[in-house]
Amino acid sequence: MVNEHEMSIRKACAALKVSRSYYAYKAHPRDDSEVIVALTELAEQYPRWGFSKLFPRLRKLGHPWNHKRVWRVYCLLKMNLKRKAKKRPPKGTRKAVAQPLTANHCWSIDFMRDTLYSGRAFRTFNVVDDYNREALAIEVDTNLPAGRVVRVLNRIAEERCCYPEKLRMDNGPEFVSIAMGMWAAEHGVELNFIQPGKPTQNSYIERFNRTYREEVLDLYIFDSLSEVRHCTEKFIREYNEERPHESLGDMTPIEFATQRTGGTPCPLGHHEKPTGNLYS
Repeated sequence: MVNEHEMSIRKACAALKVSRSYYAYKAHPRDDSEVIVALTELAEQYPRWGFSKLFPRLRKLGHPWNHKRVWRVYCLLKMNLKRKAKKRPPKGTRKAVAQPLTANHCWSIDFMRDTLYSGRAFRTFNVVDDYNREALAIEVDTNLPAGRVVRVLNRIAEERCCYPEKLRMDNGPEFVSIAMGMWAAEHGVELNFIQPGKPTQNSYIERFNRTYREEVLDLYIFDSLSEVRHCTEKFIREYNEERPHESLGDMTPIEFATQRTGGTPCPLGHHEKPTGNLYS
């Protein structure tokens, strides 16, 4: 109409009932290259992290993008992790595991099992502080008897300057052993055994075991125990210092402890600092 009938743009738009702003609009494609690069780098570094873990990590790295933009790019890249169908157990009365109010009030311990590429089996002994979900230790070896468990607990106590008030565990043979009972009586530690067949009563360590299984044991094929220990040490550092926890308000265990207690790993007053030879 403008070219053939020499009408003005205003009259042509009015005749066709088209807004002049719509006629003059020029699309500006969004440049999401920075978001794509940042998401891709984090996904390569943490392949088992979903959106709920990646987005808080991006914010801590200083990126200002809001969750809607990051989620849109996350879906465009098809990075959504496949959800596992949950088995719905019969409804019944559930009793939540109480969260301690101070560090070192209660530690949860448990064993896990896996195999090397050669088929040789190995075990891991996992220790978690229920207060801030901090991974205190993961001991890896082909055999972990009760004496080894006691040495690991002594080592953690030496690093944290105190023993726990309680220790939550299942009824494994290493935990119900005489050596474990003598250790607990010597240091004033209360042993809390869950009911047989009730792993939900030790939910903090069970949830940690799942994360360790997905992000380390199931993610790699190991040729030797040294490889398992190397990947485990890296996992513990990332779990405590980088991985956000929804139950802690998207803070890491170290950040949560620092905010609540000023970073002190051991509350004063309950247990004295270990002295002498802890490994005797």
